[in-house]
Amino acid sequence: MPELLEVEAYRRATAVVVGGVITAVQCPDPRFLRRTVDAAELSAALADAAVVAVERRGKVMLVCTDAGHTLGVRFAMTGRVIVDGHEPIPELKYGPRGGDTASPRFIMSTTAGTVTVVDPRRLGSLHLDPDLTQLGPDASTLSVAELRSALECRRPLKAALLDQGRVAGLGNLLADESLWRARLAPGRPALDLDMDEERRLARTIVATVAQLGRRGGSHTGDLQAARDARGACPRCGTPLQVARIGGRTTLWCPVEQR
Repeated sequence: MPELLEVEAYRRATAVVVGGVITAVQCPDPRFLRRTVDAAELSAALADAAVVAVERRGKVMLVCTDAGHTLGVRFAMTGRVIVDGHEPIPELKYGPRGGDTASPRFIMSTTAGTVTVVDPRRLGSLHLDPDLTQLGPDASTLSVAELRSALECRRPLKAALLDQGRVAGLGNLLADESLWRARLAPGRPALDLDMDEERRLARTIVATVAQLGRRGGSHTGDLQAARDARGACPRCGTPLQVARIGGRTTLWCPVEQR
């Protein structure tokens, strides 16, 4: 499931087309456009435009052009990028097995290379000039003040972190790993954290994103092996608790996370 780190890998791979001119766009499955734009309008907006940058905001990849239009790609649970046949992430940790490339939803040909978005379950979407105003601050650079604002609610702590309008980029794996490292229980009301806990959590989120980025993805956390096995806390050996919080399967240590 693509989280901030996986989308960043897609962004880096797609950046090879910066400087190239778009020669064609294809939408084999118009439903991937989610009625935000039709295929003809998308083609007209991007035709003959040069790609000037490929950026990321949270889990959204942004292809910026000199025509003044930006293409936004949301990958949801199973979306991946292929650039000139190269897959920066051939198989997602909890995605369909076998590196399915038989489900192209969007193909952008440029003079510098071809970018294909595949999504077996068609949960992602394409947007022309996406509205990003509803996204919260990016988790990779999250400040204490930004986190404090994001936690001003009575929702469970993990649910608040998964809300892209509060913090952009965190998914299930990064949220569980960050909370485990910060020794905070995912079910606590977000508003109940004191200032020291907020500072600790903000620092931990940024450090976790950076370290797992160097390791290779959201699935490389210290908690991951125990998560896969439904095993014990890697620090103290206590059996991990499992519940659904924020709509996602959540694991935590009942002794260390308070």
